Amino acid sequence: MSHRRHRPARNWGARLHEIIWFGLRAVVLENELLRVTVLADKGGDVAEFCYKRRDMDFVWLAPDGIRNPRDVAGGASDDVAAFLDHYEGGWQEVLPNGGLPSTYRGAALAQHGEVAGLPWDVEIVTDDPGEIAVRLSVRARRMPLRVTKTFRLVSGRPELLIDEELTNESGVELEVMWGHHIVFGAPFLLPGHRIRLPAEVEADPVVAEKELTVVPDYGRPSDIHYLTGFGPDGWYEITDPVDGLGLRVGWDATVLRHLWVWRELGASREHPWWGRAYVVGLEPFAGHPTEGLAEAVRNGSALTLRPHETRPLWLRASVLEERN
Repeated sequence: MSHRRHRPARNWGARLHEIIWFGLRAVVLENELLRVTVLADKGGDVAEFCYKRRDMDFVWLAPDGIRNPRDVAGGASDDVAAFLDHYEGGWQEVLPNGGLPSTYRGAALAQHGEVAGLPWDVEIVTDDPGEIAVRLSVRARRMPLRVTKTFRLVSGRPELLIDEELTNESGVELEVMWGHHIVFGAPFLLPGHRIRLPAEVEADPVVAEKELTVVPDYGRPSDIHYLTGFGPDGWYEITDPVDGLGLRVGWDATVLRHLWVWRELGASREHPWWGRAYVVGLEPFAGHPTEGLAEAVRNGSALTLRPHETRPLWLRASVLEERN
């Protein structure tokens, strides 16, 4: 997984472990308060975000769990199943196409394709009791794009720090959708959980912003909405109003200008959910809606990369806890 085969072991402070999880290469970042597992062999997905003080994992795992994207036997192939057949929940990097399959300048792109299904390279960049950092990198297959993503934990802090760079490796201008598919569900999410947003945020005209601030009861129809108007530092908080436990997600909203709010509340009785999903996705994104890259280009919301441009991005995920 990395070139540091003989690094010293440590079981205190900030530490990391290179493991095989469900047959996939993974790296575990851990400190006194958090344990974060990243699937190097599947999109760099965050498949565990456990707050150790409460034994609370903020990651929703889909009912069928973690599956290797290279295990494709048994099902009919299509550009939606390419993502859904191996969707474990968690937190995915979405690039360069958000939502439904789309064709862009001759490149056929699958649902949420294409980096979420690829294996990423891993390099350990910091390995000290006070701080650990792991850099993942990948190249897309159908567009000339390279992503590097550094995950970092600092000793004693319940916060995951992510710093990224997206590079256009060609001499032509490109447009992309770039997002973070962050989904909340069991064991954390319950009806009545609160979602806080900056005051300046605007919802799409279908729904008032205030209707999105309380998680609905089980059985409501699924829907998706798009929020805009964030300042340069985007953020949201999702919390349990009873005990104050929650997560605050912040990001560079000069790059990811929208927040997708996806609610699948158990009413969908057909493929792929079969009534088994009660989840809310709060997903920072460049580009909308979920109809794919061609539509985002048409409506002007896609992110433009100049020839050979590198665009940085930061995100933060911090545990909130109201102590009694």
